[in-house]
Amino acid sequence: MSANKYLEVLTPQNSQIIFIDQQPQMAFGVQSIDRQTLKNNVVGLAKAARAFNIPTTITTVETDGFSGNTFPELLAVFPDHKILERTSMNSWDDQNVRDALAANGRKKIVVAGLWTEVCNTTFALCAMLEGDYEIYMVADASGGTSADAHKYAMDRMIQAGVVPVTWQQVMLEWQRDWARKETYDAVTGIAKEHSGAYGMGIDYAVTHVHKLAERVTHGERIGPNPAPAK
Repeated sequence: MSANKYLEVLTPQNSQIIFIDQQPQMAFGVQSIDRQTLKNNVVGLAKAARAFNIPTTITTVETDGFSGNTFPELLAVFPDHKILERTSMNSWDDQNVRDALAANGRKKIVVAGLWTEVCNTTFALCAMLEGDYEIYMVADASGGTSADAHKYAMDRMIQAGVVPVTWQQVMLEWQRDWARKETYDAVTGIAKEHSGAYGMGIDYAVTHVHKLAERVTHGERIGPNPAPAK
């Protein structure tokens, strides 16, 4: 990767994304991040990819024999996508994966997978060396078997030229400008559902600053009705 490539931001036109082995047996072994947070981040990233029409590849390993089915919340985002099944821990070793990535015609690959130190690292190194791809590793939509396993795998990949990112960073890099109204509602909607305090802040601003309606309907608010003092 030449130095100027590091200066290029991700755009909806220059990037594609791969989800690697987001499966329950792989998640069971994750100790580097809270697993519910991991799934939240993976699904938020997937929804962002859908909102920006990012070419998306989903690959799995040993689904029936070991790893189980891909997170249903992820599949629900891409209900019509093919799922590329493998035997190798390294997605790069599967020709169907290589063909899918090549067909998308984009050299910047955003990666979110399990485990960081195995499936992510081997794919990243091989895709860079043999496929001349640029890898953007989503650290908080990936997980390792320990904090050290995740950290040192990330360190190894960064030394090799992988760019570390987080899921919300990727989404907002794709958005770039709030004047891009065609994706504004989708991005703020994803933030409300998946971005924790940032999403709560958007809801608060909408209702208490801009005085617009709440985004859900609910029952009648009753009270206050202080009970008599004893």
